[in-house]
Amino acid sequence: MRFIEENCGIFGIYSNAQCVDYIYQGLDFLQHRGQEYCGISTFDDGNGINHITHHGRVTNRFTSEELRSLEGTWGIGHVSLRDRQPMKWQTKVGEISVAFSGNVINAGELMEDMMNRGKSFYKGYDIEIISKIIIENGDIISGISALSEKVKGSYSLVVLTGEGIYASRDIYGFRPLILGKNSEGYAVSSESRALQNMDMEIFRDVVPGEIVLINYKGFQTVKQIDSPRKAHCAFEWAYTASIDSIIDGVSVQEARNNLGESLAQRDIDETDIAADIVAPVPMSGVGHALGYHKRSGINYQDVFLYNRYADRSYTQITQTAREKMAKRKLSVLPYVKGKRVILCDDSIVRGTQIFNKVRDLKKAGAKEIHVRVACPPLMHPCAFGISTRSEGELLARKFFKTGDITSIKQLRDLEAWIAKKIDADSVKFNTMDAFVESLKIPRGNLCLQCFDGILP
Repeated sequence: MRFIEENCGIFGIYSNAQCVDYIYQGLDFLQHRGQEYCGISTFDDGNGINHITHHGRVTNRFTSEELRSLEGTWGIGHVSLRDRQPMKWQTKVGEISVAFSGNVINAGELMEDMMNRGKSFYKGYDIEIISKIIIENGDIISGISALSEKVKGSYSLVVLTGEGIYASRDIYGFRPLILGKNSEGYAVSSESRALQNMDMEIFRDVVPGEIVLINYKGFQTVKQIDSPRKAHCAFEWAYTASIDSIIDGVSVQEARNNLGESLAQRDIDETDIAADIVAPVPMSGVGHALGYHKRSGINYQDVFLYNRYADRSYTQITQTAREKMAKRKLSVLPYVKGKRVILCDDSIVRGTQIFNKVRDLKKAGAKEIHVRVACPPLMHPCAFGISTRSEGELLARKFFKTGDITSIKQLRDLEAWIAKKIDADSVKFNTMDAFVESLKIPRGNLCLQCFDGILP
């Protein structure tokens, strides 16, 4: 199995006016899903597909001249950690451009089969494999349908054609994909925030296995592939998505508040820790800390100043880059001196960053640091779209070298071990049951593979 090296976002719009500014804005609102690459493709009736990709952020890389050159009233865009998308292709059904979010677990097997049949690849990126499967199946609908039979993994995708934009989601619905509209057009996005902040009404989520054509008629379901079950990525609500998004009908902000309340309730039930303030590790810990504050009644207070110009440290490609970005991102506020702090974060992956944060707070004079973690311990690398690539990177797995957590005693033993590792006065995670309950989504509709190792 290849472990994911990518987290990304897609956006598309069919408009009654030039669309590039909408795509540019949409990608800016999705930039937290990937900061390394960006790209835009538009369809112009006179010239076909116009196409530009860059290394870097969308607002830093696209010039005014480039944006003017991307003429057309419908188009797609992409932000990524790993590769340049969309990819433009000449095919027997005409020019198309393809962008996707997700991970192809069996990419090596698929690529070997294609090469044995005479296909060639530029770098073997997942987007090449996805595109070639679509192209070789005669028409776009048949090609997208073939993905459900051949691809093991996750994908939400958009395909730009001369007849409009095709949008689709894998049969489990791992990655989010949302439709929105207003008087100026019809759009599709990896997160609702891009739609909401462009004054669009959220229409609905794309159903797992659904293929939607977006054109002047609006949204048309052109095919519905059978779905064994839903398996939405639970990590979207805990960390990946922006807190102002709504995914599959569930508010990210509400889910994070619930997770924080659950952590506070566990403290109340077990120990009722005395503390002066509850604080987040910005920015992903904010919703969790607010929920903890609400349930516990402990004052909410920032202990870190967030550098708004820094990227998300978790989505950096290398460990060195992650550590440098984490250092750039947060600085300690003097208020922490002499305080007993409940410090809330979304998850502990490798443990390096939370260790540095605890150390920085204690160096600044914090009296006690009690770390509270919204997610259960991460025990397995994600196969479907987050940047953890091996078991060796996971701190919890170093304690439980084989097997998984099956009892509250095992969880407490792990928490005590991690507290010593990161120099915290205590560490507590949400249990799996509390985590699922906080999301308000049936357990059978969630992918929890990074916690329990079970592939849908």
